[in-house]
Amino acid sequence: MSTNKIILGIVTAAVAGAVIGLLLAPEDTKKTVKKLKKKTNELAGDLIAALEKSKAKAADAAEQLKKEGETYAEEYVDAAREQVGNI
Repeated sequence: MSTNKIILGIVTAAVAGAVIGLLLAPEDTKKTVKKLKKKTNELAGDLIAALEKSKAKAADAAEQLKKEGETYAEEYVDAAREQVGNI
């Protein structure tokens, strides 16, 4: 099972538990709904921030791979030119 699926499962279970707990709490319905909306907005903000951070890391990794690939390509081209020159 992938790490992303595990994390998604944990987050989903936590949210479901929080919703059930708030709905069963002995408070006014309007207060409970307000708390649910607030918590949902907080979680959505956290999720968006985490996704943006992951996106930035992926972009950095892709750029690093591109640079490494260009370096290796240059080395192989130089080696090939040298071999051709030796013939």
